Amino acid sequence: MYYYKRKKIKDILNKNVEDYQNVTVLGWVRTKRVSKNIAFIELNDGSSLKNLQIVILSPENFPLDEINTGASLMIKGYLEEVQGREQDLEMKAEEIEIIGESPEDYILQKKRHSFEFLREIAHLRARTNTFGVMNRFRSKMAYAVHKFFQEKDFNYIHSPIITSGDAEGAGEVFKVTTLDLTKLPLNDKNEIDFSQDFFGEETGLTVSGQLEGELMATALGDVYTFGPTFRAENSNTTRHASEFWMIEPEMAFCNLSEMMELIEEFIKYLFKYALEECAEEMDFFNKWIDKGRVKKLENIINSDFGHVTYTEAISILENVEQEFEFPVHWGIDLQSEHERYLTEDHFKKPIMVTDYPKTIKAFYMRNNDDNQTVAAVDCLVPGVGEIIGGSQREERLDLLKERMLELEMDLDKYQWFLDIRKYGTVPHAGFGLGFERILMYISGMGNIRDVIPFPRTPGNAKF
Repeated sequence: MYYYKRKKIKDILNKNVEDYQNVTVLGWVRTKRVSKNIAFIELNDGSSLKNLQIVILSPENFPLDEINTGASLMIKGYLEEVQGREQDLEMKAEEIEIIGESPEDYILQKKRHSFEFLREIAHLRARTNTFGVMNRFRSKMAYAVHKFFQEKDFNYIHSPIITSGDAEGAGEVFKVTTLDLTKLPLNDKNEIDFSQDFFGEETGLTVSGQLEGELMATALGDVYTFGPTFRAENSNTTRHASEFWMIEPEMAFCNLSEMMELIEEFIKYLFKYALEECAEEMDFFNKWIDKGRVKKLENIINSDFGHVTYTEAISILENVEQEFEFPVHWGIDLQSEHERYLTEDHFKKPIMVTDYPKTIKAFYMRNNDDNQTVAAVDCLVPGVGEIIGGSQREERLDLLKERMLELEMDLDKYQWFLDIRKYGTVPHAGFGLGFERILMYISGMGNIRDVIPFPRTPGNAKF
C-alpha cells in the first residue's frame, strides 16, 4: 500500500489541484448515507474543518456495510464541480479501501457532545469539529509567535525544563528526583540529602524560563523563550493548568517604557494574524463559541492602550460606588474584579498598570526611586483583566543583593544570576504571556483545558 500523490482535502476544497482525474484521498469517515442507487460519505483528513463529499454511484460494488463512522479509508476517483450547493466540488469514488475499521459503538457519532464529556476522552476529541479547529488554530498561532519575534531579529532560546531555581519564588515546583522514595537518604540535619540525587542537588520542573532568558539576553541582546512550564498549584479554576506554554521575551538595553510598546505591538500582531491568517477558525469561533469575538479583537486592535500607575488605579477603585468582593487599599494585589473594572468600565480599553508595590512583586524587579514600588507592568484587557505581566529587571548588583537578603534568599545558589550584574550589567526588561491564556482570549473558549490537547490539572495526568 502506498499513498503517492495523496491530496489533502483542504487543497481540494480550495481547488488547489491541477488534475481532477486520478485523485487519491485518505481520511476518516464522519458520516455515511446509503440508498439503493447512490451513497455518500463525508470524509475528513484533519486538514480542514470542512469534509469532502464522496459520491458512490454503484453502492453494491463497494464494502459499505463494513464502513462505519470513524473508519479510515483510502479513496481513489475523480473530482467534479457541482452547482447550487455550499460545497461546489465533490469526489466520485472509483476505488475504496478500508485502512482501519471502526465498530458501530464508536463514541463520536454525529451529535453534539459537551466539552465536559470530551475532556474525558481527550485521546479522541481532536477528531471533533471544535477541537480539530482549536488544534489547527493553536498550531497557526504558535507560528505567529515565532514569526513576530523572528521578524524583529530576536533569538529563540531553549531554557531548561529541569532547573535548580524557582524563578517565581512561590515554591510551587514539581520535584525531580531519582532517589528511592521508600529509602530517602538523610543528612546530619535529618533533611533529605540531595547530594546523593542524580544532579547532586534539589531540582524541579521549571516554572519560568525568565532567569535563563536574562542570562542569554546579556550575551545576545534580544531573546525569547517559548516552551512548557509547570506549576504545582492546587488550583481547579478554568484559567489554571499545571502544565502550560509560556512566551517570555527578554531584551537587553531596554527600559519599561520600551517594553510596554512591544507588549502592545505583540498583542495587536497576534490578534491581526488570527483574523487575517486563521479566517476559517475565527469564523467558527465567532459563530459557535462567542458571537462577538471578532468584534472584540477588532476593538483592541484599533485601541490605543491606556497607561496608569498602580497608585492612580487604587485611587480610582477607592472612589467607585460599587462594592468589591475584595476590599481596595494601597498594597493589595489587584484581583480580577478590580482589573476588569479598570479596563471595562473606567477606561473602556486595554490599559497598562505600572509601578506596583515591591512587597507584592518578585525579587528581580527594578526598584523605583521611591523605594516603595518597582518598575513592573500588567497589561489588562476587557473580559479577563491581566493577560501579560512584565518588568524592567534590577540591573544594579548592590540593590538586587539587598532585596534578596531582605527575602532571606540564598545568594550562593543564585550567584550565576548575580554575575550578569557584576560583569557588564545593562538595563534589561522582559514579560511573560501564557500561550493558553491568549488562545482562550482570541477564540473565546472559556476553559484552559480546551485549548491544550492534553491538559494537566490536579488529579489528572492522563495520556
